[in-house]
Amino acid sequence: MFRFIPIDIPHLLHLYGYWMVAAIVALEGMGLPLPGETTLVAASIYAGTTGDLGIGPVVLAAFLGAVAGDNTGYWIGRLIGQGLIAGWGRHIGITERRLKIGQYLFWRHGGKVVFFARFVAILRALAALLAGINGMPWRRFAAFNAGGCALWASVYGFGAYAAGNELHHLSGPIAIATSLVVVSGFAVGFVMLHRHGRRLADEAERWHPGPLGRLP
Repeated sequence: MFRFIPIDIPHLLHLYGYWMVAAIVALEGMGLPLPGETTLVAASIYAGTTGDLGIGPVVLAAFLGAVAGDNTGYWIGRLIGQGLIAGWGRHIGITERRLKIGQYLFWRHGGKVVFFARFVAILRALAALLAGINGMPWRRFAAFNAGGCALWASVYGFGAYAAGNELHHLSGPIAIATSLVVVSGFAVGFVMLHRHGRRLADEAERWHPGPLGRLP
């Protein structure tokens, strides 16, 4: 089960305010199991009930932290992750054929993955790394990522501010339902990949013929 690193969110909000929101969200985007979404919701409720924080700056801090963290995670995956997978992937079953298929699928569907990743806990921490490892062009990643981060910060920030504690109670079931949908999608994708692996491998080969190497 995916577990977050335990932190005292109310206490840290009282001490560091907007900087704490930006930092937790950014570190989660870099791949650390931290509760970025919970922090945003808690900060928004805190802003609405105490007046010590402004909801506009809370949403902006979450957006900037998400963009900074995700882009850092992308470049970690691009500059370090690609080399590790290329050199050691075969020891854990990631052959060049499978890696090429993964990069091909990310090239075709990576925009949707990056945009909606903000709304799913596990993908929030991994999508940027996967985008970098699979060689998604940075400009395309940055555009879809910025759009997803803006929507995520606005929906959860302004929504929590308006709904107060009620949204805080509902955020768990909403996250579970969203995760179930995404997991179901991955399961369907796995079955389709298994059934059509040869065709996808042929398409990936036409897309990037010859030895895989490092993508530009």
